[in-house]
Amino acid sequence: MTVSRVLRNRGDVSDATRKRVLAAAKDLGYVPNQIAGSLASQRVNLVAIIIPSLSNMVFPEVLNGINQVFEDTALQPVVGVSDYMPEKEERVLYEMLSWRPSGVIMAGLEHTDASRAMMQNAGIPVVEIMDTDGRPVDAMVGISHRRAGRKMAKAILKQGYEHIGFMGTKMPLDHRARKRFEGLTEGLAKAGVEIEARAFYVGGSALAKGREMTQDMLSANPDLDFLYYSNDMIGAGGLLHLLDQGVDIPGQIGLAGFNDVELLQGLPRQLATMDACRLEIGRAAAQIIVDRNVDGADQTPVHKTLTPTISYGDTLRRNRRV
Repeated sequence: MTVSRVLRNRGDVSDATRKRVLAAAKDLGYVPNQIAGSLASQRVNLVAIIIPSLSNMVFPEVLNGINQVFEDTALQPVVGVSDYMPEKEERVLYEMLSWRPSGVIMAGLEHTDASRAMMQNAGIPVVEIMDTDGRPVDAMVGISHRRAGRKMAKAILKQGYEHIGFMGTKMPLDHRARKRFEGLTEGLAKAGVEIEARAFYVGGSALAKGREMTQDMLSANPDLDFLYYSNDMIGAGGLLHLLDQGVDIPGQIGLAGFNDVELLQGLPRQLATMDACRLEIGRAAAQIIVDRNVDGADQTPVHKTLTPTISYGDTLRRNRRV
């Protein structure tokens, strides 16, 4: 019985006894059968994490935040990938829920009707992350991407830029990029400014794609004085292309991306960007799952909107003539 209590992390067992039992289990190579152990509770200590991509550098930092919180608990994250496809997300969610996890953390607020129904009926904490512009199934933690777009529009206009181009992922596959674009256009429109050129692509957030798109856009629209990219990777590609061409940045043309990717800190110029609070989102989402898995815990959904900040870098500053 004592061994059972230790392996199930239940009951009052002294630290010394717990260490002896765990050491013996390790020596024997024993792994408890969590499926059998979960029959009574109808729950295993796994938390389903469903994200749209592993190649996008945004999500590893979110996962790191989740793992930091789970590290001192019995909960273990299990990751599934949807590839930005709602139908695949639905299949992944179905399979993960069949294991009766202790919670679900799901990227985004847009899902199929079947996915929403499964999450609503699962009887476990569900946290939708990265976005707060919409109606969650249960809890949500993220930023307002529309507000982020409006904030960037205000910063662009304040520096005197008027002829603006936009480059980003093909919509509506990337809902969060779409919302930032909508916020950007709303913010510009209030000042009577319209986006004069736009381009969209499908695929990874590659430097090469940013180079190619920037060259094509400026060839067709040489009067543009600012380029806003939906993510830092294509923004960095655009920056490198313009530096190769000897363009004055940010005097002749300004640039900004989104996500504040740490990898790009080694560029010759620091790209203006906005952080997406990724680590904080992961930690907050995981903490909600931990707190609500305590017996008798308050199950009221938490709705938490974080505030991103702009990093002006070297590409969003220029002197304005008065």
